[in-house]
Amino acid sequence: MSLDPALRSRIESLLQANRVVLFMKGQPGMPQCGFSAKASGVLEDLGVEYAHVNVLADAEIREGIKVFGSWPTIPQLYIDSELVGGSDIIEQLAASGELSQLLGLPAPDRTPPQVTVTEAAADKLRGALADAGNAALSLAIDARFQPRFQIAPRSDSAIAVETQGLRIQFDPASARRANGITIDWVDDVRGQSLAIDNPNAPKPVQAINPAEADRQVRSGELVLVDVRPADERAIASVAVAHRTFDGDGRAELEALPKDTRLAFLCHHGGRSGCRAAEEFRGKGFSNVFNVEGGIDRWAGEVDGSVPKY
Repeated sequence: MSLDPALRSRIESLLQANRVVLFMKGQPGMPQCGFSAKASGVLEDLGVEYAHVNVLADAEIREGIKVFGSWPTIPQLYIDSELVGGSDIIEQLAASGELSQLLGLPAPDRTPPQVTVTEAAADKLRGALADAGNAALSLAIDARFQPRFQIAPRSDSAIAVETQGLRIQFDPASARRANGITIDWVDDVRGQSLAIDNPNAPKPVQAINPAEADRQVRSGELVLVDVRPADERAIASVAVAHRTFDGDGRAELEALPKDTRLAFLCHHGGRSGCRAAEEFRGKGFSNVFNVEGGIDRWAGEVDGSVPKY
C-alpha cells in the first residue's frame, strides 16, 4: 500500500520537529490501551521529553503511520526519525539499558532492590515455577505502583533478586519502586492471592470536605486545582486562589515538588477524584486530595454566592 505524499509529508514534519515521538492511543495522562500505557510509562520513567500523537484523534495518521514504518500496530516509538518499535521492544530496550543509550541518557541504576518474601508466599511461588523449566518470576511495578507478576524466561541480564529459592526479575524502574517491599500470601474473605506491602507507594487519594479545603487554601497549606473546562468555570467559580489545567497549567503543576498538597475540584467530585487526582498520584505526588461533592457542595457549605448548575 502506497502512502499519500501529503500524509507522508505530515508524518515527516512531525518527526523532524521532535527528536522523540510516540504514536499512541490516547494521551500519556489518559492512555486508551494497555500497550500505549506501557510505552508512555517507560518514557515517563526515564524522564525524557517526547512528543506524542493520539492516533485515535487522527484517522489518517493512525493508518498512515503503519504504512510509513511498515509496522502494523500502535504504539510506535521514533527516535531521530527512526522507528524503534512497539511496546514490547520499548520495554525490552529499557530493561537492558539500550533505550537510555539511544536517548543519550545516563545508564539506569541497576542496583537490585531489597525484597522480603514470606515463607507462605515463597511456597506458593516455588510451586507455580516448578513446572516452568528455566523460568523466573518477573515483577513489574508501574507508575501507579500497581504490581504485575508474570512467569518469564530467566534472563542473566535482568536486575534480579535471589531469595527463598526464587529468582525475581525487575526492569530498572520497577527495581527502584520495589526497594523494601514485602511479598506475602493472603488467604482471607477476599480470596487467595499474593499481596505486596510497598513502603514507596504514594498514599491513596484522600477525601477533603469543601470547608477544610477552603481553610487550608487560605492558610497556604493547600494548592487547589479546578479541573473543569473554562465554560463551566465561567458559570461558577470559587473565590479562593486556585489553578487550572488551561495553557501550561498542567505542566506547571507537574513541576511542583512531589510532596505538595494538591486538592482537585470538579462539579460533583467524580472527574477530580477518579481522573485528575489519581493521575497526579500516579505521577508520584504523595499528598493528593479530592474535594468531596465538588463545587456543588462548596456552594452549599462554604460560599452561597457560588451558583449551582
